[in-house]
Amino acid sequence: MVNDTPISVSCVTWSPDGSFVGVAFSKHLLHLYTYPGSNDLVQHLEIDAHIGGVNDLAFAHPNKQLCIVTCGDDKLIKVWDSMTGQKLFNFEGHDAPVYSICPHHKENIQFIFSTAVNGKIKAWLYDNMGSRVDYDAPGHWCTTMLYSADGSRLFSCGTSKDGESFLVEWNESEGAIKRTYVGFRKKSAGVVSFDTTQNHFLAAGEDSQIKFWDMDNINLLTSTDSEGGLPSLPRVKFNKEGNLLAVTTADNGFKILANAVGIRSLRATETSTFDPLRTPILSTGIKASGSSAVGNVSPVSCKAERSSPVRPSPILNGVDPLGRSVKKPRVMDDAIDKAKAWQLAEIMDSAQYRLVTLPESTEASSKVVRLLYTNAAVGILALGSNGVQKLWKWSRSEQNLSGKATTNVAPQRWLPNSGLLMTNDITGVNLEEAVPCIALSKNDSYVMSATGGKVSLFNMMTFKAMTTFMSSPPASTFLALHPKDNNIIAIGMEDSTIHIYNVRVDEVKTKLKGHQKRITGLAFSTNLGILVSSGADAHLCVWSIDTWEKRKSVEIQIPAGKAPTGDTRVQFHSDQIHMLLFHETQIAIYDASKMERIRQWIPQDVLPAPISCATYSCNSQSVYATFCDGNIGVFDADSLKLRCRIASSVYLSPAILKVNQTVYPLVVAAHPMEPNQFAIGLSDGTVKVMEPSESEGKWGVSPPVDNGVSNGRTTSSTTSNQSPDHLQR
Repeated sequence: MVNDTPISVSCVTWSPDGSFVGVAFSKHLLHLYTYPGSNDLVQHLEIDAHIGGVNDLAFAHPNKQLCIVTCGDDKLIKVWDSMTGQKLFNFEGHDAPVYSICPHHKENIQFIFSTAVNGKIKAWLYDNMGSRVDYDAPGHWCTTMLYSADGSRLFSCGTSKDGESFLVEWNESEGAIKRTYVGFRKKSAGVVSFDTTQNHFLAAGEDSQIKFWDMDNINLLTSTDSEGGLPSLPRVKFNKEGNLLAVTTADNGFKILANAVGIRSLRATETSTFDPLRTPILSTGIKASGSSAVGNVSPVSCKAERSSPVRPSPILNGVDPLGRSVKKPRVMDDAIDKAKAWQLAEIMDSAQYRLVTLPESTEASSKVVRLLYTNAAVGILALGSNGVQKLWKWSRSEQNLSGKATTNVAPQRWLPNSGLLMTNDITGVNLEEAVPCIALSKNDSYVMSATGGKVSLFNMMTFKAMTTFMSSPPASTFLALHPKDNNIIAIGMEDSTIHIYNVRVDEVKTKLKGHQKRITGLAFSTNLGILVSSGADAHLCVWSIDTWEKRKSVEIQIPAGKAPTGDTRVQFHSDQIHMLLFHETQIAIYDASKMERIRQWIPQDVLPAPISCATYSCNSQSVYATFCDGNIGVFDADSLKLRCRIASSVYLSPAILKVNQTVYPLVVAAHPMEPNQFAIGLSDGTVKVMEPSESEGKWGVSPPVDNGVSNGRTTSSTTSNQSPDHLQR
């Protein structure tokens, strides 16, 4: 450690068998000490673990190997070999510094819960496949998770930036809070510490007291000030047996609280070796109601070295951990781009792009009719017109250090050991007329889909159908998960209704009626509190997600001479206010707060064919659109001006074109983290992933701002007295 560099200890913990002590520091380091049993610690490893502070560490046994799990300010969770210090796993996916970790196992499944300082809770298996869950901690700030001693119950305790504290028990399988404990008295200036013991009790330090709860009762069981001297937020830790509780003091020392069993155990083990470290046990019992397990608690005072360099880390002391420098937008680069002479980028040869075709398996291919990236960006899921879903996954390698979807290496077709396929119920279904639909949970743990028959809910790890629901007729035609509750699904139907269905209770809560023909698209906006539906009747309907009442209905403006038929899809911009709409006749941008069309693009000139699909890039700055003649267009999302055209001859081999002139993309999906990568699903059953060449970096350049004047391909429905800033905000 460099002299004069402020550094503090952020966490200390024992290995389960007591042979190691792990120490995390506020500046990138992790120390591991062996404990030979002679009241001595011997340094075993020093690991440069994270960029910035190491905020938490824990021991785990994946594959029966003792490992150290750490998390840090660099938003990562890492797993280290305890013998060699070699890094075994690197989990990324949090958007903020990771505050705490909680390794655990259920039967043979080993996993890690992690919480970030923005309140996001994620769970990881030891497989570099991304997070399996995405929960929100109450308070949306620093939170710690712990299991009961027998591993059957999961609890968390945390504090919001406003100082409100929350102690809760979770229903793990549903990601929902099972009970919230009451008894916190006032707002805190930091984060509340807690611990569990004996599968029975919870303890937390708050308001210069230690508070106790029975796990099965939300009301406070008892509290103690430990005869005074506690800080406003004392940290607490039970011993393994649960009869001793260590509590920090205001003068940088700590006290040991003991119940009757704990006092007897201390007296039995006291020897002369420890005499200098202890004053006699105080005999005054603290009055408490309830079980004797926590009722008769006595403090045992212990001294701590006052010269210790330990200082509270910024995160643990409640200071805003997000106060970091932020890179400024590349305003100058954008200005230079716009100053260049602009021209439409035409992708005509292989030097201008990178492409990977996903490997097929032996079963017959069918049209790719729906296509999704996994939310963790490590895989692609395709639904075929025959009702079979296929999953491809990328893995970490020297060519792909991130393990995310890339064109640098091909992924592998993924199947469970059972060889089971995810196949929709197609009993009695005419596949030529069926309207497939699919939706993926935010944590990538399950997918629901239908191909004209029942909706099936599949486990993404085992491919087993967990349940089926919504028997046809009428058939389901579109699926959308409620953004705040994965148990609520909006299901568009063939008979023009929308069913709000609760998976947990297997019940349709309400039916929405407003369209005249089948539902073709659904999109939620949490900012506006609405659900927008599109139908084959060329209408949009707006529904309140609080009351499910219809707020508005507008007609889509179909170009003159075109019939108002075919599917219409809708997708919200990342700002949750602007909305992309596509129909075979147009791409349009709407202001969903007013349901007014801002921009419209109509196929003509270099892209005259009908549109087969369109989607926003992950940053909502581009729109990727596919066409029935095989062309692909990349549009500027604000102005809807064509930025780049990719010809079908670029991604289809001459041999394929010679055999089948009608091969074209039916669907397009955007990478959830890389704004210049997209995937297309073709009418011949293949899936291809495309990126611009590394030298180019992006698909063309942004067209120049022309103060709202049409370029011949884009029209605006806003009035002339509105400024360009308003049109493109």
